[in-house]
Amino acid sequence: MYLDQITTLLKDVLSLGDDVVLTASTPLLGALPELDSMAVVNLIGALEDQFGIAVDDDEIGAATFETVGSLAAFVEQKLAE
Repeated sequence: MYLDQITTLLKDVLSLGDDVVLTASTPLLGALPELDSMAVVNLIGALEDQFGIAVDDDEIGAATFETVGSLAAFVEQKLAE
């Protein structure tokens, strides 16, 4: 549902070119060199700003950032709270 917004946000935050194709199954952590620990912090801030959510430290784990789809599912779950 939020996949397009998440992919756009990822491309912006990570400064990925428009030629990079991100799908729900695209792996994130360990697969995108641009997604280092500082980029994760920036991405979380951007998600909070764009979607009006608050992400607690204990909600941040490797499973959330496993794929683009898992990140989109996390945002969708946060918005449903």
